[in-house]
Amino acid sequence: MLGLFPIIYPYNNFFLDVPGGHKLYVEECGNKFGIPILFLHGGPGSGADVSSRRFFCPNTYRIIIFDQRGSGRSIPHACSQNNSTQDLIADIELLRKHLAIDKWILFGGSWGATLALVYAQAYAQHVSYMILRGVFLGRSQDISWLLEPEYAARIFPEKYHNFISIIPADKRNNIIDYCYDLLTTSADEVLRMAVARAWAGWEAACSSLEVNFCNENQRRDPHLAIGCATLEAHYFKHNCFLQNNQILQNMHKICHIPGVIIHGRYDMVCPVDNSFELHKAWKHSTLNVVRLAGHSAKEPLIIHALIEATNNASLI
Repeated sequence: MLGLFPIIYPYNNFFLDVPGGHKLYVEECGNKFGIPILFLHGGPGSGADVSSRRFFCPNTYRIIIFDQRGSGRSIPHACSQNNSTQDLIADIELLRKHLAIDKWILFGGSWGATLALVYAQAYAQHVSYMILRGVFLGRSQDISWLLEPEYAARIFPEKYHNFISIIPADKRNNIIDYCYDLLTTSADEVLRMAVARAWAGWEAACSSLEVNFCNENQRRDPHLAIGCATLEAHYFKHNCFLQNNQILQNMHKICHIPGVIIHGRYDMVCPVDNSFELHKAWKHSTLNVVRLAGHSAKEPLIIHALIEATNNASLI
């Protein structure tokens, strides 16, 4: 079974100024003369980490990683102002131009897959290949699946109970609005952090096929939790700044681009039908449903599938 490549360090890192007062943290790793590949992290709001560099052969790829607006090491942290899908797509294109890259491979999971698809639909001429994992299509039904009591909550009832127990009973009929208002406007830092950690903990609990307490504790880290919860609530409140079903309706623009879709059979954050519907609309895609896996990119069989995909992409 394939495992992550050894730990590597950036040969270049910097902050990229983008419109609206944001500064994006960017790093380049691997071979500066290699195949350009862009890592798009999930969330929104989670940011990349040291393991993000390890899905790619460092001798083959010029690995480009950045933290999206308000995420990770980008500043200002957890800022929802001037932060939309359209802003992020413009940032990706600005980064491509800044790095003088003609075409690159897009590698994205979950929300990162959403961004990869929307960016490719806008700038297909600059995309050579896509590797997508745990696809999130950004539709209203996909948002409801994670947060409403009728869906993923029925599989993890005790974890969902822990999540909503911090939300007043009279606010639970509209969890997104309550969390969005509190996380973006409340002066009560203790309550904001409690809600953020509950939100992040719920998502982490759904992410792996097997219980992963290390991942759940990591997601509750205050810095990561407040960024992830605030920006996810912001994006979900605004329907991910997408028209409903926008991605599938625009697949004709990129059906000629080759790529692979990897999805855990038991993904409870983004159900596998997201990837199946995408695959049907994407002529030059291969769908790999990983039988004993959930949503997390850190599950062994998902790691194997992703590294197999990056190894194969370098041969195309």
